[in-house]
Amino acid sequence: LAMTPVLWAILSAFKSRADIFAGDVWPRRWSIENFQDLLSKTLYARWMLNSLVVAVSSSALGLLFCSLGGYAFAKFDFPGRTVLFWIVIASVSIPAFTTVIPLFGWLARLGLLDTYVVLILPFAANAFGIFLMRQYATAIPDELLDAGRMDGAGEFRLYWSIVLPLLRPALGTVGVLIFIASWNSYIWPLVMMRSDEMLTLPVGVATLKSDQLPEYGMLMAASVLSSVPIIIA
Repeated sequence: LAMTPVLWAILSAFKSRADIFAGDVWPRRWSIENFQDLLSKTLYARWMLNSLVVAVSSSALGLLFCSLGGYAFAKFDFPGRTVLFWIVIASVSIPAFTTVIPLFGWLARLGLLDTYVVLILPFAANAFGIFLMRQYATAIPDELLDAGRMDGAGEFRLYWSIVLPLLRPALGTVGVLIFIASWNSYIWPLVMMRSDEMLTLPVGVATLKSDQLPEYGMLMAASVLSSVPIIIA
């Protein structure tokens, strides 16, 4: 039952408009016309590129900063560590919609609207990612880090050569979550982007809808192609 809408979308992507409204399950004539129209008549290729750049960059920066933050909270003793950690955890309870207006004002004054930067920054650090990294890093034996220090390794070398390899399960989980969140983000790019060339896939595909003459086949083709990177991730 859960796969029925997915199967309908895939089959409809290869149907003509007449076949879609005819109600047949299988296409009467298999065609890639919807995919050709999507790529030739819209900016879909550019939207796909924008989403890939934003999602990959957000995931890379998110993994870097979340792992650094989690490692610091787990293994470094500094004033206010507990208070700062609970502030990070408490930030999860803040609804994202409440921050859109003040962030829009700040970013507009910085001249960052309609750029990749404004789409990447919100995902460059993640409270849940820091929490998960911290839980994994806590399990790393202090003796292992002390042995590295005795061999002359600096703190960043310890992080890069010892801590990161041990955090691989958490890195994989956080990386996928950030990638999916960035890829599916709709409200943020809708508010921050001004030109059609800078739209991401969720916003770009939404602009294909028309009340007068809905191109359901093209919409289904766009949805099918948009799901491929998520499935790969």
